[in-house]
Amino acid sequence: MHSKNTIAIIGVPMDLGAGRRGVDMGPSAIRVAGLGARLVQLGYTIEDRGNVPVDQAESIPPGPKSSRHLPQIAASCARVAELVYESLEQGKLPLVLGGDHSLAVGSVSGVARYYRQQEEAIGVIWIDAHADMNTPDSSPSGNVHGMPLASLIGNGPAELVDLVGFAPKVDPRNVAIIGLRDVDSLEAAHVRESGVRAFTMRDIDERGMPAVMQEAIALASAGTVGIHLSLDMDAIDPDEAPGVGTPVRGGLSYREAHLAMEILADSGKLISIEVVEVNPVLDVANRTADLAVEFMTSALGKKIL
Repeated sequence: MHSKNTIAIIGVPMDLGAGRRGVDMGPSAIRVAGLGARLVQLGYTIEDRGNVPVDQAESIPPGPKSSRHLPQIAASCARVAELVYESLEQGKLPLVLGGDHSLAVGSVSGVARYYRQQEEAIGVIWIDAHADMNTPDSSPSGNVHGMPLASLIGNGPAELVDLVGFAPKVDPRNVAIIGLRDVDSLEAAHVRESGVRAFTMRDIDERGMPAVMQEAIALASAGTVGIHLSLDMDAIDPDEAPGVGTPVRGGLSYREAHLAMEILADSGKLISIEVVEVNPVLDVANRTADLAVEFMTSALGKKIL
């Protein structure tokens, strides 16, 4: 059981940051997969805050090619940040359902703002096939869902970097990426120079998930109040999780992902979560949303015995 026994579920039906459409249906798919009921079985009280309003792509101009839909994404992230902040103020654990990964700028900003007022810093564990550390200058696609982690450590478009009035939201030395296997050519330098610790699939293959997770938790919790988990479902191998917008072969196995969640739950350091990039349009019988629910319950304390 988590120290906070009420979970605030916040849906963010946003696909403005993605290249392929459909992740805006992710929050609905995850709810349909029984998230609320499964968390109630674990003993939590659930408060579903519904969905944050997000502009529909067809109704707005795409904007600059280097960061498409940036003003609309920033506006939605501001709404997410506010809801996450309010949830923490009320003593609830925020669980944000995506939507594309650009929404993380909102959720992490809300968490960072709340704890900054308590004079505390936060750490982030970012489980993802991608580093999400592009900037408009380096991005080959202009898709903002490839930029949120860069923005959170203070390197990106001002609309995202300066959200909630301060930057960076998290010290890069308290950030660990896990499952990395697809990095853009210009982005690689950003990762290497950032101070963020990236554990690639090779690290996991060579060292095993337990060693990687223990080091990631140690980094993310060094001098911080706790850890925000950002789980991109494309970290999981597409054979297991086909319903994602940017699948990359050779990802985490079902058991590795579960183990990562279980180790994080055991640490007792989880303060907020988001699960992103579930795309029902590309899924098979809602498998990827089902998996997302399984991983959320493991992160929140479900054990085999």
